[in-house]
Amino acid sequence: MNVSMDVGTNNRSHRSQRSWQLLALRLAGAGLLVVTGAIHLDLYLTGYRTIPTIGWLFLLQVIAAFVLAAGVLLGSRLAAAAGALFALSTLGGYLLSVWVGLFNFREVRTTAGIVAGVIEVAAFALLALLALAPGSQHAQRGPMITRLRADRHAVLAGIAGVSVIALVLLGAALAGAGTTSSSSASSSAAGATLKTTQVKGVTVVTNAKGFTLYLFAPDTPTKSVCNGACASYWPPVLGAQKAGPGVTGKLGTIKRADGSIQATYNGHPLYLYIGDSGPGQNNGNNINLNGGFWYEVKASG
Repeated sequence: MNVSMDVGTNNRSHRSQRSWQLLALRLAGAGLLVVTGAIHLDLYLTGYRTIPTIGWLFLLQVIAAFVLAAGVLLGSRLAAAAGALFALSTLGGYLLSVWVGLFNFREVRTTAGIVAGVIEVAAFALLALLALAPGSQHAQRGPMITRLRADRHAVLAGIAGVSVIALVLLGAALAGAGTTSSSSASSSAAGATLKTTQVKGVTVVTNAKGFTLYLFAPDTPTKSVCNGACASYWPPVLGAQKAGPGVTGKLGTIKRADGSIQATYNGHPLYLYIGDSGPGQNNGNNINLNGGFWYEVKASG
């Protein structure tokens, strides 16, 4: 009798401990999905929404992250499995955009990207554990899930292995990534010739390859306040520039905080915008990002 009672008590204690462990996994996994969704929402609102195709993908990522987080909180093992694959695929998309670019857009190395990448690896690990963790004895089990759960050590080793590989790939991608966009290289050489073109009925100043140039309202004629992560999204035009046909404003230069020389037009430091994937675009015009408004540089000044 006492033995039976002890066994029953131990079983209840074990089930209670397992329930708390599953709850902790659900809360942590859902929380990580919410965090990565929030990071992408902030990036979407602060510039990525203007990038063709990439902007919509960011918005879909945000919606999917929040929906999956809700499913995980409700205890859905399917949502946990989908969340694990979602986190891994989101990381994969980021790595591809850093390495080779996606939809004519190549990502740069930023703090937000690093944080999001690490969070996505952690989300994969926790949600994969949750999806394959032993559940209620009355829960329905497919033959494959049953076999996976039976070999716990192999499952843990597999999840750990994928997580380590993902972190290594993330580190390798970030180590080789630049901090400025590839479009900035077209205007970084001293002595490049600025041009003018019509963009939506307005004559604007462009770099030698026809990319629209921008000015930042908080700047002064002697100082650029766009540095660090800001300069990753708004690459400064480096080096003294030459005036081509139609470029009638006064050209000059200033020294940036890092010691590099930035071109100016009528006293405004010049920038490109990573949201412009080709000539004739002005996706960065009249938007409030990185602490102030950005405007296309008009040929009239």
